[in-house]
Amino acid sequence: MAQPIRQLTRNNHSQERESIPFTVINRKEKFGKVLYEKRHYEKGKWACVKVQEDQYEQSVCLGFMKIMRYICEQNSSGLYLGMTVPIVTIIHIGRSASDITRFVTVAYYLPGGLQDQPPDPNDPDIVIEEWPPAMVYARGFRGVTNEDSIAREINLLAELLESPELCLQDTFIIAGYTNPTAAIRQNEIWFLERP
Repeated sequence: MAQPIRQLTRNNHSQERESIPFTVINRKEKFGKVLYEKRHYEKGKWACVKVQEDQYEQSVCLGFMKIMRYICEQNSSGLYLGMTVPIVTIIHIGRSASDITRFVTVAYYLPGGLQDQPPDPNDPDIVIEEWPPAMVYARGFRGVTNEDSIAREINLLAELLESPELCLQDTFIIAGYTNPTAAIRQNEIWFLERP
């Protein structure tokens, strides 16, 4: 299991990690700094695990470890599958951005060579899903991902968007490019455009 965690932690060795393919539709910048991007993601297969623990961070960590075991040979092929980034966490909120539920879905995009025939997970909690194409508004941020930081990032991106009402209001995605236990994390908040 150390191999994908090392790859997820190494920011300078992107050749060892496959990025989820997307197309940038447009970008909003201010003083040369990217505020957010509008991206199109094609349909793709993901290994997903739904988790609910006592605390949000516990849910994310447990889901991440289950996905790492799937990547690291606990699958029907018995092989290391290769690391893709980001690992995403689907979160749901209640009536306000600060009301984040502990029930999350942690998902791993299967590498391009495995999209047609993904190996089956040994863990019955992990399900292979095909996600439809999606339009996403993405804003990068650094640091921990907890209820407070996520609520802050949701509010920041909502303020920047010209028409936030065009996006889902109760479901958001945290995209993690670094190990969730790392001290300095590279993340994005994603808003999903309504179909």
